Amino acid sequence: MPEITTNGDHEKINGDHQEQEEEIDPHFEPIISLPLIDVSSNEEDEVEMLKLRAKLYRYDSSNDPPEWKERGTGDVKLLRHKTKHTVRVVMRRDKTLKICANHFITPWMELKPNCGSDRAWVWSVLADYADELLKPELLAIRFANAENASLWKETFEKAKKIVGTECEIYAGKNNPDAEADSDSDSSYSETDESDVEDKTTENPEKDSPKESNEKEATNTNKTDSSTDQVTEQLTNLDVKDTKEE
Repeated sequence: MPEITTNGDHEKINGDHQEQEEEIDPHFEPIISLPLIDVSSNEEDEVEMLKLRAKLYRYDSSNDPPEWKERGTGDVKLLRHKTKHTVRVVMRRDKTLKICANHFITPWMELKPNCGSDRAWVWSVLADYADELLKPELLAIRFANAENASLWKETFEKAKKIVGTECEIYAGKNNPDAEADSDSDSSYSETDESDVEDKTTENPEKDSPKESNEKEATNTNKTDSSTDQVTEQLTNLDVKDTKEE
């Protein structure tokens, strides 16, 4: 005969079974233990001058026509090195923390306002290392408001002065691009002056047509007089006939 149980007994049995399952908490030791590794951000020797949230763009000239492309949104920093006194721009994307801007500031960089906006700036970079490959870039950055944009401008100019006066690489040096332009201008002027001098020195050596005609006439007179002298000598000579014996 099968047991006849009421609904209340079934509920008690199911409740006891659930309590036993909740009490079971197995613990397994890992086969391989992985030690904790400290990941370096390469920012340990640098001091943070500024940190703002912004959106970064790059000018892609490879497209036809060229266009601005979004590079990432996140926190942009200005980091000053403690001993070398270099300042670099570092920006990481949100969530992934992938670098989208990484380059040093030089004393000759210029922040130009973006047309039609008071919260965006544009500047050119000779060597950006965001893609782990040094290449020139034309970048634009946009902030949430005009106050952050002006604060970025002020700190950027301050960083330029620090690099130009305290960094050994740039202290006391002029813009190489400006020097190259001045050298090319001076070389052009020097070549022009040398050409003028060559022409002026060549002109005195050249004779006028009158002088050349007079020289030709004197040369012909000399040759005529020499031929007359030779003929006179030939006429004065006595020619004797010699007979063969």
